[in-house]
Amino acid sequence: MLETSARLLRMLALLQTPRNWTGSELADRLGVSARTVRHDIDRLRSLGYPVNAARGSAGGYRLGAGAELPPLLLDDDEAVAVAVGLRSAAGGSIAGIGESALLALSKLENVLPSRLRRRVNTLHTYTVTVPPDRAGPSVDPGVLTLIAGLCRDHERLRFDYESHSGSATRRDVEPYTLVNWGRRWYLVAYDVDRGDWRTFRVDRMEPKIPTGPRFAPRDLPFEDVASYVSRNVSATAWRHRARVTVHAPAAVVAERINPAVGTVQPLDEARCVLNTGADTVETLAIYLSLLGVDFTVSEPPELVAYLGQLVDRYAGAISEATAARREGS
Repeated sequence: MLETSARLLRMLALLQTPRNWTGSELADRLGVSARTVRHDIDRLRSLGYPVNAARGSAGGYRLGAGAELPPLLLDDDEAVAVAVGLRSAAGGSIAGIGESALLALSKLENVLPSRLRRRVNTLHTYTVTVPPDRAGPSVDPGVLTLIAGLCRDHERLRFDYESHSGSATRRDVEPYTLVNWGRRWYLVAYDVDRGDWRTFRVDRMEPKIPTGPRFAPRDLPFEDVASYVSRNVSATAWRHRARVTVHAPAAVVAERINPAVGTVQPLDEARCVLNTGADTVETLAIYLSLLGVDFTVSEPPELVAYLGQLVDRYAGAISEATAARREGS
């Protein structure tokens, strides 16, 4: 039988899982009587753990949220995961949480057993992190929580918005979800005035108070929100756009590209159209070469001209290599 202190820790670990535990289930797991389980539940409550009890066939015991944060019990892998996550959050894109993340990480590492502290420090020592762009955007955590609450409660949001070109507009939207992409946060919303779905950079938004009235949620016109945002964000940032006829089935091409690179539309069983773009025609040429199939480019003319230069360059390289082999033989 477990000693009292070890048994309480074991019970606490069970109660933190997302399910209800009946008294008999806890008794079986801990190897004690139902009466002992009730006494241990009372002890946990006296220590500040809000153990909720529900009656009925689906009832049982479960750890609830309390007014204060009681000690948290983590297993080895969970503790390491939290430590790594806090270290990453310290350099994240949300303004104002870096110091809090470092303080929380310091407290956690102080109580970690030496074997776990060694794992965390080893991972940190032998990992190189690309420093985030400090000149990049950061988001006020208050703005994020405000928008998330409006998404939850289905309340309209009014805000001033600065576009990619620098122009300012007033927007009135029905907010649905936030998407985090690197150091940037995006809001997917239905623009009431424009009658269409839009994606907004949160760091360019200035919410207005009070918020708008409640709205009836609409069905999202897309299944994968992350892919929708990546396509929209990439498209707005492209300097050069291309429409390419690819001589391969649409399903094959779609498997070879990231949704952020472009969209695929089938023409027939053997061909499809790839709408894509990039900051430079050189990058576009690389994308197309990586498809591994034949293609025909009609626009933009800058890309057509650049591909012609590549054809001449590669043809010249082959001719020189062929001539060198002939001279050697």
